[in-house]
Amino acid sequence: MSDGKLEKPEIDFTATVDVQLPETEELAKRGGLDQALEQLLALEKQTRQAADLASSTRTLVHIVKLCHQYGDWKLLNEYIMLLSKKHGQLKQATTKMVQEVMTYIDSTPDLKIKLDLIDTLRIVTEGKIYVEVERARLTKFLSKIKEDEGNISEAADILQELQVETFGSMEKREKTDFILEQMRLTLAKKDYTRMQIISRKINTKFFSNADQQDLKLRYYELMIQHALHEEQYLNVCKYYLQVYDTPSIKEDEQKWRDILENIIYFIVLSPYDNEQHDMLHRIFQDPNLPKLNLHHELSKHFTTPELMRWPRIQELYGNELRQTRVFYANDEDGEKRWQELHKRVIEHNIRVVAKYYTRIRNKRLTQLLDLNEEETEEFLSKLVVSKTIYAKIDRPAGIVCFSAPRDANQVLNDWSSNINSLLGLIEKTCHLITKEEMLHSIARVK
Repeated sequence: MSDGKLEKPEIDFTATVDVQLPETEELAKRGGLDQALEQLLALEKQTRQAADLASSTRTLVHIVKLCHQYGDWKLLNEYIMLLSKKHGQLKQATTKMVQEVMTYIDSTPDLKIKLDLIDTLRIVTEGKIYVEVERARLTKFLSKIKEDEGNISEAADILQELQVETFGSMEKREKTDFILEQMRLTLAKKDYTRMQIISRKINTKFFSNADQQDLKLRYYELMIQHALHEEQYLNVCKYYLQVYDTPSIKEDEQKWRDILENIIYFIVLSPYDNEQHDMLHRIFQDPNLPKLNLHHELSKHFTTPELMRWPRIQELYGNELRQTRVFYANDEDGEKRWQELHKRVIEHNIRVVAKYYTRIRNKRLTQLLDLNEEETEEFLSKLVVSKTIYAKIDRPAGIVCFSAPRDANQVLNDWSSNINSLLGLIEKTCHLITKEEMLHSIARVK
């Protein structure tokens, strides 16, 4: 029976157990707890050797109940260890015993006894697949205690011991909740790299179920905190979009307004690329955006290929934006994001200038960008390196050229395309003239 497999009981001890459990309880009430436990141990051995699962489970549970009932926590720990080490102990019986004892954790008189009981149960459940869920819950209990004591680092380390994603017997919701706790504690520990690794254990498709909205919001709240620390503003926007797409958020006007405001802030803060450009225009089409006048106007500036002067932006939106949590004036992060917004405005203006000008004098460009020559050159260089625009600066002449040189093949292709367009127009014109002549000739005949 050491392999834990169920076999048909050789003897059914149900009747015996029905008689002896009340007897031992009465014996314990009369002060004979030790004698009652000895009698129960003898009964446990008989039921275990006979592979009578139901009777063995009842006996094990009754033993720990008596220890708890009479407040002998030390004896309870001893019997948990003793019963779990019995040769051929039935797995299901051990599982029921552990589950029963776990209900006693909240009733422990002090922290030391609670920790001793949790440690005993963790020792008993270590390395045993059939109690992996119970061990995970115990580990979570212990981690919460350490966190309440202010020891965040130890709490995070304890919780990371278990790889719950490999547990087949744990429900997916509980598994996700456990991983979210791991993410939260590693974030509190400021272990951002590990937090990102742990976050990949969760498949976000799981959140498509309406019953998992609370877990979805917890997950993206943690991901937003991580992305903010890494200054990954486009990711912050993506996570806010996922939150915005949650039914419970859409039903609450105040909540979706707050989320949509943050979406606008972080999409305009994100460095320009094709993904950012596409996302900004899709967000701008949101039917709720016009309800937020300031944010609608701000996003409109970034989607319109026109210059927006930074002094004017400060005048129009500065007071309101500097009161928000994202751009708060008296906060270091808020000040950093405000400077980042200034950079995005300058970069937008440079792209607009590059679109409408082939060449421009450096002095005129600095006026349009409200910068000095050194700052203008720095921003131009960054955009050229990132291949957002093409530009060449002729310093002696003080001219910036935005038109890229073309090789012979490009020139020839453009010429060929233009000739084809011209011939097409000539052919269409000839056809229309012929049509008019035919109509006039028919009219004369009539």
